[in-house]
Amino acid sequence: MLKIFISSHGKFAEGIKSSLQILLGGCENITVFSAYVDESSVQEKLDEFYANVCEEDQIVLLSDLYGGSVNSVMYTYLNRENTYLIAGINLALVLELATREMVTKQELEELVASSREMMMLLELEEGDSGAEDTSAGEEEDFF
Repeated sequence: MLKIFISSHGKFAEGIKSSLQILLGGCENITVFSAYVDESSVQEKLDEFYANVCEEDQIVLLSDLYGGSVNSVMYTYLNRENTYLIAGINLALVLELATREMVTKQELEELVASSREMMMLLELEEGDSGAEDTSAGEEEDFF
């Protein structure tokens, strides 16, 4: 089973999980930890998390910022069997991961690449005022 551990500086990880619950419903395979909001440490929470990991489980650790203190602690767990670490996450990446039961290293690389493509600077097209056209009386579905 794929198990996901998300940790961030502050409550970003909790926000990601909240969004996932709205979009997907249950997220039983996802554990989150908000660092620096109380006395708990990333290492303590990771140790608790790994206490419930089975040999056949696959672990994807997700951190908010490459090179940050949260990511640095998570990096020390890469010596664990079937463990991967991705830094600099976004909702698109976590949404894709949350729908999988297992994932290969190649699939992780592809997911990281595609999640990068989801981040872009949007600009108004020429002639587009940005105001919504409500003359049709229907809202356009963004997705």
